Amino acid sequence: MTDLFGDPWFLWAVGVSIGLPVTLVLLTELRNALSRRGSALTPAVGLIRNYVAPLGALLLLLTEANEVSAETTPVRVIATVFGFVVLVLLLSGFNATLFQGAPEGTWRKRIPSIFLDVARFAVIAVGLAVILSFVWGADVGGLFTALGVTSIVLGLALQNSVGQIVSGLLLLFEQPFQLDDWLDTPSARGRVVEVNWRATHVDTGGGGLQIMPNSVLAAASFTNLSRPPADHSISVTSVFALEDPPDEVCAMLSRVASTLPQRRLNAAPKAVAMGGLEYRTSIPVRSPADDFAAKTTFLRWIWYASRRAELHLDEAEDDFSTPERVTDALHVTASALRLHPTDLDEVAAHVRLTRFGADESVQRPGEVPTQMMFIVKGRIRLSAPHDDGATVTVATLESGDFLGQTTLTREPVQAAAHALEEVTVLQIGRRHLEDLVMRNPLLLQEIGRAIEERRAMMHGALAAAAD
Repeated sequence: MTDLFGDPWFLWAVGVSIGLPVTLVLLTELRNALSRRGSALTPAVGLIRNYVAPLGALLLLLTEANEVSAETTPVRVIATVFGFVVLVLLLSGFNATLFQGAPEGTWRKRIPSIFLDVARFAVIAVGLAVILSFVWGADVGGLFTALGVTSIVLGLALQNSVGQIVSGLLLLFEQPFQLDDWLDTPSARGRVVEVNWRATHVDTGGGGLQIMPNSVLAAASFTNLSRPPADHSISVTSVFALEDPPDEVCAMLSRVASTLPQRRLNAAPKAVAMGGLEYRTSIPVRSPADDFAAKTTFLRWIWYASRRAELHLDEAEDDFSTPERVTDALHVTASALRLHPTDLDEVAAHVRLTRFGADESVQRPGEVPTQMMFIVKGRIRLSAPHDDGATVTVATLESGDFLGQTTLTREPVQAAAHALEEVTVLQIGRRHLEDLVMRNPLLLQEIGRAIEERRAMMHGALAAAAD
């Protein structure tokens, strides 16, 4: 009995028999605790419990308890599997501790996955070489020498392709842009849709895809329009006549730019005179994707706004409000103005015919109108903001209707008005409107009725939306 306890194989057998179950229980509890916390180390601990500990115990039983030679094939096979599992464990633990829990913005988070794949491949190659050398006694020096010579030959033969791949890897590591960023390069302007080892794919928005080699991007300068975020603006240059007051032109340009649907809400547009006849308007937009729509809409709307403000865009004169057109418009709106045919000539001298572009803002909530507008042609949508931020349609005005009915009472309007298409309106100022209602009490009653009716329509639309 004394000899039994003194034999080394007995102590190893007892140690493995007791140590393995205890180790498995402890690793199971540790894995469950890490799993509840959502730790990235959970798979690594599971790998130790399921493979490393049992294989290690089996090796100890074979080589120490049973005194089987390490040179036998079964022991070498088990040792190879054990070494490979330990290698996988090291890779898993390295990735979990360094990269999976990396904070945003750090180099560990920015490093491309291809770099990690290459590093894993190198570690696996070295690990397998060590296993083959120590377990199987293989000579791996010649293999590494052959691989090195082969790599040099391939590198010289494929230096152009390899150069592009290296440039792509460096570009991926530095990350001067990301997917969905907008780039302005010497050869293309558009949104990044794909980045691989060799090239960057840019959607130019015109139905085409620009393929740019990474080596070209790495050697050239380009602009990332999406960085810094929420800081993108466009500049639009316009020309006005020399006699147009610069302050009035800048105010008109800024006012139109502030109503663009593509404008970034937390920034204000700004227009400045550049000297001579040029003016430059800086418009903050939500993203580079809105550049084209914002510019085209702005240029279209200032064509209408400049003529309403009696300014001369591109030094052009506005000859739309001719006496003939005004007379025809008065015939359309005569019933709304309660005019007799004999009054048309007198009123024609105090009204003006103007136009609004499609989707342009005609009236904004909170404004105090200075003139009434009678619709001659086109449609205008009245809407009001709801408490939840949504816009509720109140009514659609057509030819013969009017808005700005609080001109006489000097009350701020509560509804917004937008042109659904090009709209032609007949405008009459407050002073001349006062003279008109003094001679025509029925018009004053009609305006008062319209004020109450529009107010009731707005409250009814908001109540229906709330329900």
